[in-house]
Amino acid sequence: MYFLLLVVCFWGVAVGAWVVVTKFFRNADVDKMKSRVLNTEDDKKKKKRVKDHSSPIQLIQSEDKTTGRVVMHLMQRFDLTARLHSLLEQAGLKWRPARLVHSCLGLFLCGFLVSRYVVGVSYVTVQVAVGVVAGLLPVVYVLRIRAKRLHKFEEQFPDSLEFVARSMRAGHAFAVSLEMLHREFQEPLSGEFRRTFDEHNLGLPLDQALLKLAKRVPILDVHFFVSAVLLQKRTGGNLAEILDKLAYVIRERFKLRGKIRAISAHGRMTGMALTMIPVGVAVLMFYANPQYVSFFIEDEIGNYMMGAAIMLQLIGYGVIHKIVSIEV
Repeated sequence: MYFLLLVVCFWGVAVGAWVVVTKFFRNADVDKMKSRVLNTEDDKKKKKRVKDHSSPIQLIQSEDKTTGRVVMHLMQRFDLTARLHSLLEQAGLKWRPARLVHSCLGLFLCGFLVSRYVVGVSYVTVQVAVGVVAGLLPVVYVLRIRAKRLHKFEEQFPDSLEFVARSMRAGHAFAVSLEMLHREFQEPLSGEFRRTFDEHNLGLPLDQALLKLAKRVPILDVHFFVSAVLLQKRTGGNLAEILDKLAYVIRERFKLRGKIRAISAHGRMTGMALTMIPVGVAVLMFYANPQYVSFFIEDEIGNYMMGAAIMLQLIGYGVIHKIVSIEV
């Protein structure tokens, strides 16, 4: 007990001391160069008078070489740094991958210690399971934020395509139309297209800027948009008409997707009910007849049986979810 508490305290003190030291010894010249390149000092004073969502987009991102060197080394060894960075970028969070890993490890230790010493759970398997569930909470939070952000972007996307088409008919260039989206729309669409325009304005080819947009926003409609623009750039044609037709197709897909979700709602509810019924029965049995249910926890064969039952429940829920999930 004391050893685990000592490990947790030492880990927390080391991380806190490292953050304080790195902030204290930050190079002032590098900060001045960043502020000149990004115009953060002047832009913040000007942009506060306009709109909250028109704050400057940071194009130059520093690599995480100071925070959590041990964690970053392990992440690079297992090839997780790029994946976590892409996940956080898609969620719109300004976290470092090391911060996410530190949060998972800290909550895992907290859940393990609370279940062991505070609640008094006597089974190591249950203690580890509680720690794993607590450790996955930051990842679940990031995934939920990412899903909400992408869904909001997808709702704004057809209107933005029509806006770009009207702007091009009015005589504006395609790149200028992308920059105008930043003033006419809200986040997250305005920030993503502002970043694309700034990257192109600073010298990145338009093809590469659009491909980076498709990577930051992994939505099928965005891939259609990027492919249509790149194809029109190579072969020619009326881009405004192409964008109008693409916006129409996206709206029709939304309508069809809503009809399919309404039809498949019964199947989703059935799958959820069939999955939760065994869980509810197990909870009731723990209160009604704990001696009967203790066999699944205390006995080795009972552990295997409970693990197989949980695995079969997850497989069944996955099969039902796959059946009712129809991609449009």
